[in-house]
Amino acid sequence: MKYIQSQSLIGIAVLMCHQSGACRRHRGGRVRSTTPAEDRYIVLSAKRNRCTTAQQVANQFLAASEKQISRKTVARSLRGGGLYARRPVVCVPLTRQHRTARLQWCREHHNWTEQDWACVLFSDESRFSLSSDCRRQLIWRESGTAYRPENIQEKDRYLTCSIMVWSGIMINGRTRLHVVANGTMTGQRYIDEVLLPHVRLFRGAVGDKFVFMDDNATCHRTLTVQDCLDSEGIQRLVWPARSPDLNPIENVWDALGRQVAGRNYPPTNKNTLIRALTEEWDKLPQQLLDNVVQSMVRRVECCITLHGGYIPY
Repeated sequence: MKYIQSQSLIGIAVLMCHQSGACRRHRGGRVRSTTPAEDRYIVLSAKRNRCTTAQQVANQFLAASEKQISRKTVARSLRGGGLYARRPVVCVPLTRQHRTARLQWCREHHNWTEQDWACVLFSDESRFSLSSDCRRQLIWRESGTAYRPENIQEKDRYLTCSIMVWSGIMINGRTRLHVVANGTMTGQRYIDEVLLPHVRLFRGAVGDKFVFMDDNATCHRTLTVQDCLDSEGIQRLVWPARSPDLNPIENVWDALGRQVAGRNYPPTNKNTLIRALTEEWDKLPQQLLDNVVQSMVRRVECCITLHGGYIPY
């Protein structure tokens, strides 16, 4: 009896739907411009040259098959093949010797805990320019593959018309942002402007466990600089060459650049750029600095897993 009643209700609903004209008519979808085989060809073309634009892929397809398709069709085919337009990761070139040295360094520091890294002052110089590097050139890559070798662009030179700044970070602390004035950073300037006024203060506050990290720039590795560190009782952390991705302050530089670029009134000259950098440096939350320093354990493990290659930090 309940079955008959339910069937009657369904029939009434269908009749009302027809009378009101509200029934949905199933129609065929839009005919695809490409076949599955052609989609595979488009994906293969993009993988062969990941910097190729969708329009260039369409032109190549036209030359190969004498069939014209739009760049939107190309983008749709590439998305179907798991490829998306993304900005490439820019890294410094790594030779086999660099990878071996990085791997050895990480193995030597694999047993360091967060408490050990908390005693390290990570320092670095960085350049900031009024004309930001927007990296408008995109590449086609799969999700989660940013650090694969085929998706990395190696870059070894800075932009022109820029200023250099220096600073250091550690757990629960940071140095003031020091602007390197006109001229190059020499060993003596490094002592007078960085080591004595900044690093020495942190050495006195932390004590004997304090460790100072700087990279292998020429001005950092002079005999005069080493004599200064020895006389001040500052222990230096040996650092592998070509390893900015291991240095957590690089992430802080990126955050600082974003903050400066996002100001209501972006800097228009060097003076306003210096003022903006100084103000935004002081505003950076300490929790951000603590988090990137605490990531050193994961960075070391990741570099070992990748046999000294680029790590996604």
